[in-house]
Amino acid sequence: MSHQVDSVDILVVSWNGRRHLETLLPALEAQRDPGAATRIRLFDNGSTDGTAAWLRSEHPGVDLVEHATNLGFSAANNRLAESSSADALVLVNNDTRPRPDWLAELVAALRAAPPDVAALSGCIVDWEGERLDFGRGVMAFDGHAFQLDYGRLLEAVETPAEGAELLFPCGGNMIARRDAFLSAGGFDESYFAYLEDVDLGWRFWSGGERVLSAPRAVVHHRSKATSNLLGNANRGLLFERNAYFTAFKNYDAELWPQLMPAVQLTLLARTQHLLARCNPNGDVLALDPFRMDADGSEGTSGDRGVAPRTGPAPRGLWQRARDVVALRTRLRRVARRLGGLPAGAPAVVDDQAVAQLRALSAIVRGLDGASERRRLVQARRRRPDREILERFPLYVVPTYPGDEQLFASEGFLSLWPEDLAPVRLRLDDVMEVER
Repeated sequence: MSHQVDSVDILVVSWNGRRHLETLLPALEAQRDPGAATRIRLFDNGSTDGTAAWLRSEHPGVDLVEHATNLGFSAANNRLAESSSADALVLVNNDTRPRPDWLAELVAALRAAPPDVAALSGCIVDWEGERLDFGRGVMAFDGHAFQLDYGRLLEAVETPAEGAELLFPCGGNMIARRDAFLSAGGFDESYFAYLEDVDLGWRFWSGGERVLSAPRAVVHHRSKATSNLLGNANRGLLFERNAYFTAFKNYDAELWPQLMPAVQLTLLARTQHLLARCNPNGDVLALDPFRMDADGSEGTSGDRGVAPRTGPAPRGLWQRARDVVALRTRLRRVARRLGGLPAGAPAVVDDQAVAQLRALSAIVRGLDGASERRRLVQARRRRPDREILERFPLYVVPTYPGDEQLFASEGFLSLWPEDLAPVRLRLDDVMEVER
């Protein structure tokens, strides 16, 4: 049984992206007929670059929805989906250039897909058509995700076959049954942007549906053209917060208590490492006044204090007095360092460290809402995570400073379920790393 696709709405979300729309909209209007009634719908997220007036003048056939402020990618797409009556929704980024047969390929793939397929994802290449942007994605254990082989030359990578299973579609090039998108809850609007498609794909799978690849539906992408408008600290906040909530909401009742301690340890360890290593005088934040290193300085790592006693010899009054004096001396030394000249005080200036701190605050503020959304996600579950992870194993990829040491540590390994085998790779095994 094939899907009925008699009508399609192409959804575009734009924020100060008029210069991108000048390329995208002509490409959409020139698409080969997909054999279905097609409408272009654009949500303008509070742009100040004249997008709305330009659209009404140059592209009056586009269904324009204006909003005074930036609701974010997730909420804007949801508004368009909720007001749609089409059989299928096609999502495409505003900073892309679809090939002429892109839409027809997506529609044909959905029509041919089995009934349990909720969505399909096309292929994204760079603007010149030389390197891969998105073919398939993989997910790390903590809710982060990677575009596998991102940035690599197309001739050097193997893209997914037609109809291959994917954990999630890419929100910048996908088609979904409208009823499936809405019944799954659409994108999580609290995400604003980033990882909303990873979260949606996991919900599709846990709800008993599937996501497939449609690699012949190709768009060219100006990578990071829109995301750079947010700035590093704001973008980092979204990645960290959204990754945490993706794991928090979606792990099932079996794996949640097994993996969330590792997720939380990773978030805290990364924050601590960035604060201590990437900011002026940040090492002060790693001091432990109750431990002394072998050289007599205040301890900052390891358990290198006074050697443990080897026997139960009683401690006399004189020895206890010496211990008190040693502790007072140590505390005075640390107090002098912590309370010294203002120039020695730590200052948080690193963008990534700021992002981590903002993410921690956002997680605490958003935990009640995420708990309710977790309840809804688990209530519609039809497939256990073990079955999903047989198809799409979790990745453990050192990505942040300090990750290699953390992921190899006995403490981290003690939190990992013994019967769950992850894929352990370096970052440059997963994608082309900018140098």
